[in-house]
Amino acid sequence: MNTVTPQPAERIYGKARVRIYEDRKSMGHAAAADAATLIRKAVEERGHARMMVATGNSQLDMIDALVKQPMVPWKLVEIFHMDEYLGMAADHPASFRRWIRRHVEEPLHEVRVNYIEGDAADPDAEILRYTELLQSGPIDVAFVGFGENGHIAFNDPHTAEFQDPFVMRRVTLDETCRRQQVGEGHFHTMAEVPTEALTVSCSGLLRARAWICCVPEKRKAKAVHRALLGTISTECPASIVRTHPDANVYLDLESAAVLLRSF
Repeated sequence: MNTVTPQPAERIYGKARVRIYEDRKSMGHAAAADAATLIRKAVEERGHARMMVATGNSQLDMIDALVKQPMVPWKLVEIFHMDEYLGMAADHPASFRRWIRRHVEEPLHEVRVNYIEGDAADPDAEILRYTELLQSGPIDVAFVGFGENGHIAFNDPHTAEFQDPFVMRRVTLDETCRRQQVGEGHFHTMAEVPTEALTVSCSGLLRARAWICCVPEKRKAKAVHRALLGTISTECPASIVRTHPDANVYLDLESAAVLLRSF
């Protein structure tokens, strides 16, 4: 007996294409397949590809599926990430460098990764160094998650600038963002969460030719609703997704719960 896989619900919000899946696993697999297509296309067109990786629990299903995608020429792919805590060592359990090494670099072996050195002796010099790397070529695809407060990368509502003149900046994290890091299990207490970070800015993220936005879980439902139906403003930085010319947002039923009421 043949079974039919249900098609995801789909809507367009501004320029963003939004698809809703039954669960986060199917969401992650769909996003990974689309990302792999973008990477292959970039390699076919230019001989190499450059991608920017978001980290954290919300990205695990997609990343785990992506590294298993067939026929991706990973030795021709260069990877960047979006943010790192200021002053944090690369081997700290909550370090984003450690996350990328574990979930991306080690499984793929041949891929080239450019890391943000959050514990660099001179943060300003590190910002300049990484900015030059980012600007040395196009970013073909960026994996952009939405925070519980609507942040993208570490651009929280109180620091985000859509027309930011800088590709990277040093930012102070707001309380909601820091509380999210505790809630996800990266830190035991708020006191352990760093108060500052180095992050790619909103305008830096918008340089990417395509966005793949995986946003699962019930705790993101309000942020998803604000991002897709609220005012496009830095009060919810993720709302800028509706202006990107090639943005795909992948939700599960939990993260889409509030949004679905408007269907």
